[in-house]
Amino acid sequence: MVARRGRRSARGSDEGIPSPPGYSAGSLHLPEFGACWALFLGVPQAALPSPLHRCPHSAIPVKFSGKQQASHYLYVREHRVREGTKSSWPQKRTLFVLNVPPYCTEECLSRLLSPCGPVCSVELQEKPDLAESPKEPQSKFFQPKPVPGFQVAYVVFQKPGGVSAALALKGPLLVSTESHPVKSGVHKWISDYRDSVLDPEALRAEVDTFMEAYDKKVAEEEAKAQEEEGVPDEEGWVKVTRRGRRPVLPRTEAASLRVLERERRKRARKELLNFYAWQHRETKMEHLAQLRKKFEEDKQRIELMRAQRKFRPY
Repeated sequence: MVARRGRRSARGSDEGIPSPPGYSAGSLHLPEFGACWALFLGVPQAALPSPLHRCPHSAIPVKFSGKQQASHYLYVREHRVREGTKSSWPQKRTLFVLNVPPYCTEECLSRLLSPCGPVCSVELQEKPDLAESPKEPQSKFFQPKPVPGFQVAYVVFQKPGGVSAALALKGPLLVSTESHPVKSGVHKWISDYRDSVLDPEALRAEVDTFMEAYDKKVAEEEAKAQEEEGVPDEEGWVKVTRRGRRPVLPRTEAASLRVLERERRKRARKELLNFYAWQHRETKMEHLAQLRKKFEEDKQRIELMRAQRKFRPY
């Protein structure tokens, strides 16, 4: 028992890198956190490094600010894939970062790793992927939904030396500094609320600009399709497309209200009347209540006519 404990302590002392959360230093393939840790995150099998070569790895301590004593760890290694697997990330210049906290943005991560070398791009993702996500135009009003919880990042350097320098970092790195403060708590809530208050005129201008570009793109595609219609390709095939006779409904508020009213009437026609016993009872009670109400109204009208001496029953 003593010898076994001694071997465990010796093994832990050799591994100078802390383990990812939930895994011990002796876990299978943990020194490169490739198999167990990556499969837990849903990494594709092709994205795992080949067992013939072990990727150099490192754990970089990170603190939110200088006032904190506890450190958070970023697990980094060079991004590699198996031979024959395509990846949009450049080889030997891409650093794979695991366990990125939610308060660490792309700009913040680029600033933390910029001492290692010029950074070309930083992309945060919910889980590892071989393909780079398509770049969408940035908008002040329509922001992408933030990824909840911890994330992974792909950091692309201009030179391969940036990856080697990042693997040699000792830290701890500070996320929030005096020159680059990061808002948190109530201050961040206030900032988010202020950003949520939009300028209607600026929003309308941006939407109009986007719709004009979209209409222009659709018109160009339709013109191109009309030019290619009836023209055979290299193999002699002619592409036939179908066009509807009915025009597309305009995206206006009045048209939307008409569609909703039509759907409401359609649902009302489909409802089954007097299908259940309680519906029969309620219908009879409502009918009797209406008869009583009409009888009382007639009774009052007769009394009024008698008082005015205009009662003529025949």
